[in-house]
Amino acid sequence: MRKVERYPVEGPNALWQVYSTVSRVKSVRNFIFIQLARYCPILPLKNWIYRRVLGMKVGEHTAFALMVMVDVFFPERITVGDNTIIGYNTTILTHEYLIKEYRLGHVIIGSNVMIGANTTILPGVTIGDNAVVAAGSVVHKDVPAHAFVGGNPMREITRSGKADTPLKDVSASHLLHK
Repeated sequence: MRKVERYPVEGPNALWQVYSTVSRVKSVRNFIFIQLARYCPILPLKNWIYRRVLGMKVGEHTAFALMVMVDVFFPERITVGDNTIIGYNTTILTHEYLIKEYRLGHVIIGSNVMIGANTTILPGVTIGDNAVVAAGSVVHKDVPAHAFVGGNPMREITRSGKADTPLKDVSASHLLHK
């Protein structure tokens, strides 16, 4: 189960009430800087925006690829370790606005993690050190350290015991026959 805080709402759905949970000024400011960072080709500048302007905790030598979308309302709930790569067009969410409630959760991504392109990371999950998330995955639960996970729904494909142990080669046909 993901670690999220639940806040019930009355009246129209929670998204209609978003500005009672986060200020409009913060939302617009975050949106502008997130869009700048999404297209910025200079990794140190991109990380500066995430750290100093948006309040994220971003480790040394972490790389956010082109078009990564971080949570616009609560980016300060995102932590990424050292030497991690977040792949092209990945979305990292720390909020969910539903019909009768909204949920908030921290996203913690460890060090030396590889997140494949077009991955969606939901609120309240932790991805352990040295993990690999296959492209196109939906991370809806915690990922153990040294695990190789993928799919929708996400599942563990293999796990190595050491950081320098190569992950087992898994072909697409092998995955289809499981």
